[in-house]
Amino acid sequence: MGWPSADGVSVTLNPDVRELCKAPNFAVITSILPSGRAQSHVMWVDCDEESILMNTEVHRRKFLNIEERPQVTVTVWDLDNPYKFGEVRGTVVKTIKGPEARAHIDFLAQKYTGQAYNDQSITSERVILVISPETQHFRG
Repeated sequence: MGWPSADGVSVTLNPDVRELCKAPNFAVITSILPSGRAQSHVMWVDCDEESILMNTEVHRRKFLNIEERPQVTVTVWDLDNPYKFGEVRGTVVKTIKGPEARAHIDFLAQKYTGQAYNDQSITSERVILVISPETQHFRG
């Protein structure tokens, strides 16, 4: 069972989207700036059975946007075939800080670069964004 969405309905992550997120494919997260304009970032992506997981720092604009307005869109595409992609519109239903978030960025660094994460690039606290899907589209 997935995290409850904003309207209380629980949605499980589409298996095809989950497969894209488990592989070292990139994703774009779009959040809303205080001005109402959209802001998008290419990021590393992960997931569990129910949710998309993304890792950032608490001082980043995207995190500040999400604290104000937790609705986001995440698009993840296959590096070998960019016409194979999934789009998930959902809500950040939970944030995880502390040692778990720090361990997660190490996991992502190994997944994407094969190396440990550079501690010196961390300028504030790491945080995992747990994104519950509300609508999902897959093409491929």
